[in-house]
Amino acid sequence: MDRLLASDTFIALVACKGGEIVGGLAAYELHKFEQERSEIYICDLAVAATHRREGIATALIERLKAMAAQRGAYVVYVQAGLGDPPAIELYSKLGIREDVLHFDILVPPSSEAPSAQA
Repeated sequence: MDRLLASDTFIALVACKGGEIVGGLAAYELHKFEQERSEIYICDLAVAATHRREGIATALIERLKAMAAQRGAYVVYVQAGLGDPPAIELYSKLGIREDVLHFDILVPPSSEAPSAQA
């Protein structure tokens, strides 16, 4: 965890209310190799069930947008599963929907992996 938090490309935000953590966001800055710019990927966003629909997720994303602008990023993006209507509603309110396909390419355990030399 210390290594992750020390990374220049990892962003962690928390929302507190009355001294209690009620929400959190984790994101990564991804530097583009083909252009001098970066993009921010939200990999996790959560709000305590008792504090949902209070604007906490929106506030976390707005703070992330400000940080993204300071870092020179051109976009913040996030994925939402089709089975998560509340997330889709939130992200639709904040951004432009792009329908894409997502593929998981499984990685074999290191003992089974072929050499990385090409």
